[in-house]
Parts: sequence; structure tokens; C-alpha cells
Amino acid sequence: MKTAISVPDEIFESADQLAKRKGMSRSELYVTALKDFLSKHSEDEVTAKLDQIYGNEPGLEPALQSLQSRSLRKTKW
Repeated sequence: MKTAISVPDEIFESADQLAKRKGMSRSELYVTALKDFLSKHSEDEVTAKLDQIYGNEPGLEPALQSLQSRSLRKTKW
């Protein structure tokens, strides 16, 4: 798909130089950058959703927490 975007001159020049150094077209460079950006941000969404789910989970029962704490003190590290 073709699209038109506005890119500040400084970023365009840097991207153009990088594409030439890497032996790729600007389109290939932009696609690579977008894939990386999307991958990183989809991980953020997964993490945020997991935080939301487990953030509502109750903590350990006080009795269980006490037992675990006592058990850990006896363990040699």
C-alpha cells in the first residue's frame, strides 16, 4: 500500500542516510521501523492488560503469607 506522510527534514535526512548505509530503500527502512514500533507497543498492551487483571486479584491470605515467610527463613540460600 502506498501512503504519504509528513516527516521533519532532519528525520528524513537521517533516515535516508541510514537506508543508504544499510543498502535498503526508504520504504524498507520505514516498514522495518514500523514493525519494531508496533511489536514493542503490542507488548505494552499485553503487559497493561495483565497488570489490570492481576492488579484486581487479592493478595495472599495473611495466614498463608505468614507460613511462607516462616518457611523462607528456614531455607538456606
